[in-house]
Amino acid sequence: MTGESLAILILLGSFFAMIFLRFPIAYAVALSSVFCLLSQGLPLTTICQQMVKGISSFSLMAVPFFIVMGCLMGTGGISEKLIALANACVGWMRGGMAMVNIVASYFFGGISGSAAADTASLGSLLIPMMVDQGYDGDFSTAVTITSSCEGLLVPPSHNMVIYATTAGGISVGSLFLAGYIPGALLAVSLMVGSYIISVKRNYPKGEPFSMKNLIKQLSVSFWALAAVLIVVVGVVGGLFTATESAAIAVIYSLIVSVYIYKGLDWKGVWRVLGDCVDTLSIVLILIATSSIFGYCLTRLHVPDLAANAITGLTTNPILLALLLNLILLVLGCIMDMAPIILIATPILLPIAASIGIDPIQFGIMVVLNCGIGLLTPPVGAVLFIGSAVAKLPMEKVVKATLPFYLCMIVTLLLITFIPAISLWLPTVLS
Repeated sequence: MTGESLAILILLGSFFAMIFLRFPIAYAVALSSVFCLLSQGLPLTTICQQMVKGISSFSLMAVPFFIVMGCLMGTGGISEKLIALANACVGWMRGGMAMVNIVASYFFGGISGSAAADTASLGSLLIPMMVDQGYDGDFSTAVTITSSCEGLLVPPSHNMVIYATTAGGISVGSLFLAGYIPGALLAVSLMVGSYIISVKRNYPKGEPFSMKNLIKQLSVSFWALAAVLIVVVGVVGGLFTATESAAIAVIYSLIVSVYIYKGLDWKGVWRVLGDCVDTLSIVLILIATSSIFGYCLTRLHVPDLAANAITGLTTNPILLALLLNLILLVLGCIMDMAPIILIATPILLPIAASIGIDPIQFGIMVVLNCGIGLLTPPVGAVLFIGSAVAKLPMEKVVKATLPFYLCMIVTLLLITFIPAISLWLPTVLS
């Protein structure tokens, strides 16, 4: 065995061993990189250099701003108003509260950009509400956790910023635009699944549709939805960069939450900022440690070896596209979202490009695959949050989620094989 092969074995072997031993992902990434560097006789000062290099990026400055924006809007009285707006839109249908859940997640996702925040915030309101109206608890939880993944696709999403940076400076504005139609497609797919189950189980309808009520709820929710317009229109229109738009959105969110909706006082603002620091520290530690891991992978030519190995299995572009999705889905079962984006993108993006998948389209595929991973054991963070909010065993929630997994896989396949779903809007508006 050559020295390079031994280093690859140490790097990947120790990494997956620590993952299965349930080490925190940042520790697993960092320690496996340290072992690899030691096996090659490289100085450990390389670790500090690569960690600083990994987070020393102007584009990544948008990430903390988007996280703060999501926390402010998510705890500033926005959830109830978005639920009321969604109820005015689709509450009249059979299984109306399930439809409200899905549509509210689309609206809320455009503000928080986080599936976990969506599940914790909307789930704590909607799951008890659905149960009180006669919906099964496991069904209500399944709808909540699967629809929360819409927030990963609907901009502004800090995970898209991470992907854009990792993929080599892809336009964040184009990536934001690319998420709208796939997010809507996922919502429609989940609504179809919910409707079929609702008819089968005879879940109730809501109140009849009222245009007057819809206009009223739109006027109330306008201030919340305008935050998304500030970010997307500003970036796409070239008025300011993603980082600048995120900073402006934070100030706007602060004003709306404290002075317009009055869901937060200044003590609450400081508490929210403290929570943001906790979240941000986790994200930045992952980015920094993943930078060392990526350095080791590149130095050992692992992306080239992986590309040759995968393309050596088949040259059929359809099978290769399915294989890329399968790899990302498997990784999603054992790793969190940010590390998958940081580690897998440099390896898999060249393969995707070789079969004609646009980097922006591949970004949407990566985000949705990672979103499905958040709902799958053993590491599914959103699955755990949903189970905790609903006070139900994880096994029962997983069983109820099985039909919705199918809806999400169908959406993923459509995004994979119909590029226009992701690329039409960026092409028209960029």
